[in-house]
Amino acid sequence: MNKTNVAAVVSSLRPGMTVYVPGMSGESLAFYAALQADPAAAAGVRFVGVHFPGINHSDYLGLHPQAQQRAYFMQPGLRQGLREARAEWLPLDYPGIYQDLSEQLTVDLALVHLTPPDEQGYCSLGPSLDFQPAVWRHARRRVAHINPRLPRVRASFQVNLKELDAFFEVPQDVLHYELPQADTNVAAQAEHVASLVEDGDTLEFGIGKLPSAVLSALRDHRRLRVYSGMVNPALSRLLDNGAIIGSVECGVALGDDTFYQRIAADDRFLFRPVSETHDVRRIAAIASFCAINSAVEVDLLGQVNTDTVKGRCVAGVGGLPAFIAGARLSAGGKSIIALPSVTDNQQHSRIVAQLSSPVAATRHEADYVVTEHGIARLRGLSARARAAALIAIAAPQFREALLRQWTEMEQQF
Repeated sequence: MNKTNVAAVVSSLRPGMTVYVPGMSGESLAFYAALQADPAAAAGVRFVGVHFPGINHSDYLGLHPQAQQRAYFMQPGLRQGLREARAEWLPLDYPGIYQDLSEQLTVDLALVHLTPPDEQGYCSLGPSLDFQPAVWRHARRRVAHINPRLPRVRASFQVNLKELDAFFEVPQDVLHYELPQADTNVAAQAEHVASLVEDGDTLEFGIGKLPSAVLSALRDHRRLRVYSGMVNPALSRLLDNGAIIGSVECGVALGDDTFYQRIAADDRFLFRPVSETHDVRRIAAIASFCAINSAVEVDLLGQVNTDTVKGRCVAGVGGLPAFIAGARLSAGGKSIIALPSVTDNQQHSRIVAQLSSPVAATRHEADYVVTEHGIARLRGLSARARAAALIAIAAPQFREALLRQWTEMEQQF
């Protein structure tokens, strides 16, 4: 193990190498800044990692005209790379991504973001444990960014200094995520979702306006548990008022310095990799598992689109398929899909007759769908009753057209 500096790590890159760079709140912004300072080092290098739109803004393809990338979520900088055949996009869910990273790739250099070691030499990966273990064991070279500002958390996986080939030390703020403000419609959706959650449920939720608003709406619930891919600062209020019991098991925390200090000080937080958090068998074994997720649109059969707008992919399906499948198999479990009834410009319904995009959740997985206009309970309903329930929670100005479209569709079945 050698102590080095980040510039030396960047200068060691060679064309043809595959380099793993973590995303989410585990991203090493110091490593990316060093690449920006020496962009020629990225020529012919293939970067791989799970970088989430709206959270990770580093443009690895933009470093050099010959840089390459293997990606799992669609991001703005990726499109040009796809057109130039410098990028490859794999439309996988979280378990599929983990399997790709652990079984399909030869990783020449794996970069991880770590805390300083404890007395036994072990380092924490901080608030992002999701995919790093997938590449760590088989990477040819393992390098760490040791960051004293990274919060040390309780986790099922950690790294010992002895495992490193090299490390560099750079104090740097952890990537921040600001909670978006909920509007009136989102608050109404959140109240509907909260009405479906029962005391004693185990919750999964994502990021964005709606999950934060739902957590606020659950303030009067009790004996809730959390088993989720991601958590955010809205969870703190539920912890403080006694709504949540037991460990908060998650893969990633996203927030500000106050929240990162909280997850380091509160031993109720337990971080796990995707191989554990998104294991359908683990989820199914949790009674009363409640999966709460957002969507772009839902059609009248209950099929869900999570990442495509007018044929243009804007993200990826993420962990939704695993959590929906686990919730369906959980004793007393439920899956809730929540979305606004209309697009932001008020011009289009997000309850549609038929999806015109890839399906993230199929019709046989349909359970609860929620808009600001109410709740459609789809489980056990016929196709006709399902369509009627969904039309009833669509924006009023689109209901007549949806009913007409459904009538035409039904005649073709």
